[in-house]
Amino acid sequence: MRAMAFAPSMRLAGPDAGPVSREIEFAAALLPLDRARVVELGCGRAEFTRALALRFPASRIAALEVDAIQHAKNLASERPGNVAFAEGGADAIPLPDGCADVVLMLKSLHHVPFERMDAALAEIARVLAPGGLAYVSEPIYDGEFNAIVSMFHDERAVREAAFAALVRAVDSGRFELAAERFWRAKRRFAGFEEFDERLIRATHTEHRLSPAAYAAVRERFLRHLAPDGTATFEQPMRVDVLRKPA
Repeated sequence: MRAMAFAPSMRLAGPDAGPVSREIEFAAALLPLDRARVVELGCGRAEFTRALALRFPASRIAALEVDAIQHAKNLASERPGNVAFAEGGADAIPLPDGCADVVLMLKSLHHVPFERMDAALAEIARVLAPGGLAYVSEPIYDGEFNAIVSMFHDERAVREAAFAALVRAVDSGRFELAAERFWRAKRRFAGFEEFDERLIRATHTEHRLSPAAYAAVRERFLRHLAPDGTATFEQPMRVDVLRKPA
């Protein structure tokens, strides 16, 4: 990884705490989620949303997704009664000031356009109550899973930009750094077909692969198949927990 000059209190990567099967366990250890007002930005397929809602049934969760296709799927799906889905992006959150105790962004800040990342963090600060927490998890540009995805979608620049935006948000005084943690997320796929559907044919980003490029991605993925036909990767992750000053 390239060396970068950022504030010494925040690191782009660091020694990790080992593999974590479910991020809900990691987040629950860092955040006051019981009976909390939670806003999740970029909820995607809402897998984390549902896990959070079931673990903390007294919490209220507003789960936002900017991808209209995925949002429509979320609306059509069954969901716990303490979850409300809404369409919207992190840079223009359709919620009132101070309405949230916790805001979550799971692998989604780097999907915000470069020029809107600062606006997104300003919006997060706006909707948080004083003393509220923003939990931002981002993939680290390293590891075999990253290498495979980078064959058709290289995210080095956007991930570095997302980290730089977090540093600016802390340096400006908009947030205080409450915690920074490193870990490895287990990413399991039933086979290449699932990887293809979730990553290559994701509705939020259009990927155009030549037949040769597609075959190369498939061949590298298939190297990791277990005897049962599944493939599991450990993706290095970073979590920054930011506190809105009281």
